[in-house]
Amino acid sequence: MRPYDVIQKKRDGFENTTQEIDYMIEGFVKSTVPDYQMAAWLMSIYFNHMTARERYDLTMAMLNSGDKIDLSAIEGIKIDKHSTGGVGDKTTICLAPMVASMGLKVSKLSGRGLGHTGGTVDKLEAIPGFRSSLSEKEFIDIANKYSVVVAGQTANIAPADKKIYALRDITATVDEVSLISASIMSKKLAVMSDGIVLDVKTGSGAFMKSVHESAELARAMVDIAKLNQKKVVAIVTNMNQPLGETVGNSIEVLEAIQTMKGDGPSDLTELCFELAARMIQISGIDTYQNSKIILEKNIRSGKVAEIAKKWIQAQGGEPKVIDDPESYLNISSDKLEFRAQKDGYIFKIDTQAVGVASMVLGAGRAKKEDVIDPSVGIKVVKKLGDYVKKGEVIAYIYKSAASNYEESLNLLENAYAINKEKPDSDEYKLIYEVIE
Repeated sequence: MRPYDVIQKKRDGFENTTQEIDYMIEGFVKSTVPDYQMAAWLMSIYFNHMTARERYDLTMAMLNSGDKIDLSAIEGIKIDKHSTGGVGDKTTICLAPMVASMGLKVSKLSGRGLGHTGGTVDKLEAIPGFRSSLSEKEFIDIANKYSVVVAGQTANIAPADKKIYALRDITATVDEVSLISASIMSKKLAVMSDGIVLDVKTGSGAFMKSVHESAELARAMVDIAKLNQKKVVAIVTNMNQPLGETVGNSIEVLEAIQTMKGDGPSDLTELCFELAARMIQISGIDTYQNSKIILEKNIRSGKVAEIAKKWIQAQGGEPKVIDDPESYLNISSDKLEFRAQKDGYIFKIDTQAVGVASMVLGAGRAKKEDVIDPSVGIKVVKKLGDYVKKGEVIAYIYKSAASNYEESLNLLENAYAINKEKPDSDEYKLIYEVIE
């Protein structure tokens, strides 16, 4: 078998066999298939796409290039949740103790933030003492004893995907559904849970900008999971504005704690209930509708907050942060106002620009080696469809002495469009589609 023949076959619009896909991935990892031939094959896939079977084979080839995380030592049902990345997405922090209150085990590997999207691990590490680096034994013991564990991705998971993504990034082959779905699912299926709920973001703050593109990606990932005999639901959700009201680290943890206690913003609360109910539904523990009723009771009774306290303490964090978050979270006192330039409705928000505005304050990373400042960020008080008067506060900027405040403010000014007309309600509809 030669790389040339595999490339030519895909270039001419034919399917690659399982053996051909395995050959290309294994050869690239071992450096017997050079960069320029892998780039040519990726470009052929970009233009001619892949069938559902090819996507699955590509996923499995990348998955099998590295470690698998066996969760069988964790008792009970394990349902994973994955978001394709957004701005202000702190759902894992409030969602994990919610579903644990219903008897599910949440044993999750999460990443760090890069660019305009935040990372769950960075947010959790804003809690004093919280440890995301755990041994395998610690990971399993915490999951069994407290039903929730969230750790950083330290294992050698899907190294082929990492190497291929670096090549895609410099050859303009990132935004293709087959390559994106295989990249995501190779990492998710390497963690051997009983099922997955996928939160596929769409809009100005998401990787996929249109609902059609996002639904196509969601279906591709669902197809891959099904072929792996994995229970799965994908939900296409709005990222035309930040989720909730906060973008940062400490301020997002504060909002997540408020949400798990029943006092969070309506959109974040709605999405957490939706994702939690779907996780419980595919676990078989309860129905979608009934689980929402029980979850509400568990929040109001304080059961969810108690689980969160035990989980945070188990990972070295200060449990009192749940009772009194503002006393324990490092939130900057240097707060400035971003005001409306004219009267009208918030008509459009460039959510990616809001994410970048938070990043340049110090809340995110432009490069992997950048250091996060947990105290800074942005609180959005006016969202799509809200009417504002000239001079009214749209957002608060939490900054530090090291923050690039002027650039952040400039990004926010360009991110918000105010119009005499109210935007179409589809612009701020939270859930577009559910794919089971």
